[in-house]
Amino acid sequence: MRKGFGFSLPLVIAALALSGCGETVGDRGLSGAGIGAAGGAVIGAMVGAPLAGAAIGAGAGAVAGAVTSPSSVDLGKPIWER
Repeated sequence: MRKGFGFSLPLVIAALALSGCGETVGDRGLSGAGIGAAGGAVIGAMVGAPLAGAAIGAGAGAVAGAVTSPSSVDLGKPIWER
């Protein structure tokens, strides 16, 4: 259990850092939800509940993405708008 925790912590940090992708609140919320769901599913799988982890991660990522400002984290247009 401890071995997998070392891998998931950087994943969670990266997901939070990337949750600000996009220029509009909707873009950042959507990308944050996707990244959070992926990270949550990985962490949830470690404890035996990947769907619950994905749901919690998606919610947290969407909130984190929506409350960030485009001037604080701006990685350009989202891939689906290029």
